[in-house]
Amino acid sequence: MTQFRQKAILAAAATALAASVTTAYAQTTVITREPVERRTVVTEEPLTLTPVQRHTVYRTIVRERAAPAPAPTVEYSVGTRVPANVELYSVPESVAVEVPAIRRYKYMTVNNRVVLVDPTTSEVVEELAD
Repeated sequence: MTQFRQKAILAAAATALAASVTTAYAQTTVITREPVERRTVVTEEPLTLTPVQRHTVYRTIVRERAAPAPAPTVEYSVGTRVPANVELYSVPESVAVEVPAIRRYKYMTVNNRVVLVDPTTSEVVEELAD
């Protein structure tokens, strides 16, 4: 065999070997990805009370006789934010059992009204009066 032919065979063998190694790596490469966790944003339903529930909440809280808030310098209405220095009270358990929808709220009394406040946003969600 001539030296040229031997070199050509060796070059062809080296090329074939290199191709097979590359192919082998391509075949064994596995790419995995963790599933993407999708978070669902839960929005709170607006507080909706029936007339009977409103009356029950108002009467029960008035019986508790929580200290009324000082005469407000702002008018508290639904959607108003309550200042951080205003003391809010937990809803009495007896009311929360009868009207579970208000369990998570706090309240204050202002001008013979019961004002329900969302403690996470400090926003007034309901006003109750006799």
